[in-house]
Amino acid sequence: MVAEVTPPLPARQDVEASVQVIHDNAERLFLWDYERDRGQLVTLYNKAMGSQWNSVKDLDWSIEVDPERLVAEQESPILDVARVAGTLPGSPMAKWSEKEYSQLGIEFFKANLSQFMHGEQGAMMTAAKIVETVPWIDAKYYASTQTMDEARHTEVFAKYLRTKLGDAYPMSPFLKAQIWGLLEDPRWDIAYLGMQIVIESLALAAFGDMLRRIKEPLLKKLLRYVMSDEARHVAFGVLTLSEYYGDLSEAELLERQEFLVDATLNQRARATTPEVWDRLGTTGEAVLPFLLQAAEQMKTNLMGGFARGFFAKLVPNVRKLGLLDANNGWLRQRWGEAGLLEFEFADDTGSSTRRVRPFRSCGAVRPGCVASVLAVRDPSGEPEFEPFPSALRGTRHDSNVHETVRVSRHL
Repeated sequence: MVAEVTPPLPARQDVEASVQVIHDNAERLFLWDYERDRGQLVTLYNKAMGSQWNSVKDLDWSIEVDPERLVAEQESPILDVARVAGTLPGSPMAKWSEKEYSQLGIEFFKANLSQFMHGEQGAMMTAAKIVETVPWIDAKYYASTQTMDEARHTEVFAKYLRTKLGDAYPMSPFLKAQIWGLLEDPRWDIAYLGMQIVIESLALAAFGDMLRRIKEPLLKKLLRYVMSDEARHVAFGVLTLSEYYGDLSEAELLERQEFLVDATLNQRARATTPEVWDRLGTTGEAVLPFLLQAAEQMKTNLMGGFARGFFAKLVPNVRKLGLLDANNGWLRQRWGEAGLLEFEFADDTGSSTRRVRPFRSCGAVRPGCVASVLAVRDPSGEPEFEPFPSALRGTRHDSNVHETVRVSRHL
């Protein structure tokens, strides 16, 4: 009989390279009240349970993915700008052939998916924190379903990268700082505000932008599944925080408003993943001046469309939380100075929305009901999925509020 050999323990430096400790300062709450008295959260929880998808059975992982074709078939503003930047005098890309530009596109695509993967793990950990810290049993139940959703999202992005594209990129410093701050903050609602409202809006804008551009069938289906989950997560944040923020003092609300300013205005300059350029034999610092010059020459804003998609999702939800006008409009003034108030009713604009159906009894949410339910469309205009337009009918508090759910036509 051959004895089983136990593998040696990894060296400390190997452990530290693969694991990072985060110190959470929030208190864990064990509840004795099991009464299900928040009807909208009960409905959302039931919808989440019935909408779980299987990453093994529901996605066809046998589909072959050609990274060069994947990049060649999609619109890529950064590649268009890079090609023009390569023609400028003194450009580090002056001697690049189409092979290098194709590889640049692949590396940027891998970098984007890598941030999706890291962000989903951060969302999984944040949702788990909400399970432990939120003081309502209905919210704990729903947050547990979100934790499962985010685990599945992390799994599929990691699997797609590993089996179809290759090595992942490290987590961007911006994303890391955002998520670490949520996980370390002692206030349970900041985990909600930062993840469900800010980062989930950022993710929906990024996923929608990628879904709009790609043709590869496996990733398209994967993104549709992920986005259908994320739409529920945003709704969860709006439902819970709208109730909680109605009872906070002006000073406490100001802290939340300042958090939003820091997350949106003070950190709006986000560098691209520098390792992309390193793999192509140059540096981000070397190419940036030429990219900016090329973008100016082409009258192209590389982040313009994505940023608009982000704020079009974020600002209306913050309005629904009452944070725009709290403290005599403190946040409204600052976002107005930054030009973000044009998005205040982005989910209600007739040019970009269509009516689905009304839902009732939304009294728990002020002044509107809940985050818009998103419907993603392909370029032909046909809906690709419609994630749960009736998901949020509830019975929490009596109300005569009737609101038409509007669905984004162009993510």
